[in-house]
Amino acid sequence: MDTFRRTKIVATLGPASESPEVIDQLVRAGVNVVRLNFSHGSPEEHRTRAENVRAAAKRHGVCIGILADMQGPKIRIGKFKSGKTMLEVGQKFIIDGALDLNEGTDERVGLTYKELVGDVEPGARLLLNDGLIVMDVDEVIGQEIHCTVVVGGELSNNKGINRAGGGLSAAALTEKDKEDIKTACAIGADYIAISFPRDGADMEYARSLVRAEGSDARLVAKVERAEAVENLESILEASDAVMVARGDLGVEIGDAAVPPVQKRILRKAPRYNCPVIVATQMMESMINNPIPTRAEVNDVANAVLDGTDAIMLSGETAAGKYPVEAVEAMHRTCIETEKQKVLPSSSTRDPRFPPHSVDECIARQAMEATHMMPIKAIAAFTQSGNTVLYMSRHLSSVPIYAMTPDGRTAGRVTLFRNVVAKPISGKYLETEAPKATREALSVMLYDNLVTEEDMVVMTLGTPMGQAGSTNTMKIIRVGDAFQQ
Repeated sequence: MDTFRRTKIVATLGPASESPEVIDQLVRAGVNVVRLNFSHGSPEEHRTRAENVRAAAKRHGVCIGILADMQGPKIRIGKFKSGKTMLEVGQKFIIDGALDLNEGTDERVGLTYKELVGDVEPGARLLLNDGLIVMDVDEVIGQEIHCTVVVGGELSNNKGINRAGGGLSAAALTEKDKEDIKTACAIGADYIAISFPRDGADMEYARSLVRAEGSDARLVAKVERAEAVENLESILEASDAVMVARGDLGVEIGDAAVPPVQKRILRKAPRYNCPVIVATQMMESMINNPIPTRAEVNDVANAVLDGTDAIMLSGETAAGKYPVEAVEAMHRTCIETEKQKVLPSSSTRDPRFPPHSVDECIARQAMEATHMMPIKAIAAFTQSGNTVLYMSRHLSSVPIYAMTPDGRTAGRVTLFRNVVAKPISGKYLETEAPKATREALSVMLYDNLVTEEDMVVMTLGTPMGQAGSTNTMKIIRVGDAFQQ
């Protein structure tokens, strides 16, 4: 897309969007990160999708990040002999941990997570099929959970179960997840999303599994449990990014509680230098319709105004009829919303939260300069991506270009608000800062991002090429760099 968009778009690949042709269209429509949903598909299918994404990105000369999303401990009922049942309000129904998973009837159904019987008691409320079916627990007898239907309707095979208010003991990582983490690391995922973490300890455990595979993939915590909301600070501390996963979260804490939790996460995350993805049902109607509802457009716009790094499409691009149109609609909404005047983020500029390092201090000063001088762009030499991450925590209309020789870093910054990766040739000697400056500015001139008369903020470190060494900021007129 020709128009610069600060907010990133994450699109889920699936049957509607996994072909090379559609992936190519998604890249041209403006996707920044693709999500591989490990709840479905084989390792080979995920590998093929990742290869097709990288091929399309190379053709179009852009960097596209890859997010591998783990399934997590999804608690599900079994299957019905007839494929489904119809539940009436007041009806008695049994969720039976001892029943064969294929032998469900109109009176009872099996259960994949046998430990559920120990996690509920009389009076507990169970929500099935994303909360469309509601049951209250009457009693637990052996492996049988006896319930009364509160909200009825059709219940079909393999639907999920949540407990209202949380409290389920299921670990965040299943054996399947542990194998899928190996696959995600092997295909070079930039981010790995952990489903249903309860606290920071779950994220640290996941990180240990990722590092054991020799991967430096960053971890995204999906906030979708009531416990995760209670332990938000420890999750932010232990994660590289967070996702407001509004589907299961809404089922656990109630739909009315989700908007304030979303705003709380967006307000707190910058203090931890933690990017945020807002996800689930953002343009749900576009699964079947070519244009979004006004309410969906408003939802996306509000997330942008609140400073989210990214917004995510799930079923809209994975299985919908209009995957490319959904990305285009998100792009239009972001562009229009971002025309509003933005102010520096108070959470990172608050003196109660001083910078943790020299490079974070330099990043803050660079962003200060954009509010005091007519700066056209920021060019930040970065080995790890940390400097541009710190910059992106401040809301600004000035684009940040991450000048990096590291392909992994280029993939990582695709999730950062207002940051675009620009690959450069390689490491420079300590005395070659002028040469590096000219290369960076040449890249920007070639891409028509600046003119010779424009002012640019540049950050770099000495010695160059070492992660965490950023210690210099300068303001330069582009044309002057070529006269030195």
